[in-house]
Amino acid sequence: MHMNSAPHLLTEDRAEYERILDDALRNAHDRPDLAAVGERLNAEQLRTMALNATTLITTAAATEYEHYVKVREELRSPTTAASIRNSVLAASEGEASEGGAGFAAVVAVLAPVLAGTAALIFLLVGYILKMLSPTPSFAQTLLTAGWFFGAVTAAAILVAAIGLLLTALRNGATQVPAAESAGELPDELSRAKDAWRHALLERGLLPFLRAALADPSADPSSAVPPRHVSRIPKVGYSGPDYSSPSEGSTTGQRPTFTSPDFTSPDFGGPEHRPE
Repeated sequence: MHMNSAPHLLTEDRAEYERILDDALRNAHDRPDLAAVGERLNAEQLRTMALNATTLITTAAATEYEHYVKVREELRSPTTAASIRNSVLAASEGEASEGGAGFAAVVAVLAPVLAGTAALIFLLVGYILKMLSPTPSFAQTLLTAGWFFGAVTAAAILVAAIGLLLTALRNGATQVPAAESAGELPDELSRAKDAWRHALLERGLLPFLRAALADPSADPSSAVPPRHVSRIPKVGYSGPDYSSPSEGSTTGQRPTFTSPDFTSPDFGGPEHRPE
């Protein structure tokens, strides 16, 4: 019975292995060395062969995979998890403070617009009324209100400019270090995963598929790799040897039994009568 699962390939990574295999088969016609897919063996048959030989194929990228798993386990360690949790909490607090700052920024932007609009309306209506004869008594009141809102508009613009400048300086001083400290481990994990994927594709899957296409005796239902892939050992289990003992082996002698001697008594003449 052949072994169809990879002992060193964790269950959570088998889906990634199948995804890389499917991508290689999907883009097989873009590679000249895999252009024969579909002539003798189709993509589904090659996929079955590669899944049956998972152990043999992943052996080619064992070093990269061990490094990837190590980095991932370090990322999942309690110390790293606590650090990430603190980073998330800090980011949440930062988002909350940014939410308050965002509201203030909205008010700072809207205040000049609203005040400027009011000033424009009051001044326009006030000057139009000033042109009438006789001049209405509330025309001067409208002009006063218009100039007041004009002053409010100028003050609001100044306050908004100062607030935006302070916000930009504060974000520039805090966001870059936080991003660097929070993204260090995920970047390392991403690089380790990419290295494993590349090694698995270039040193494992593609050589296996090329050998399968070049071997006319390859059996799609077999887990044994094509015979041209000599660098990958054949892994399997053979049944115990239940052969009979050899003919020349020494056997014990069987006990022999002889029947008892039931001969009749020896009767002679009168001179030999028993006493």
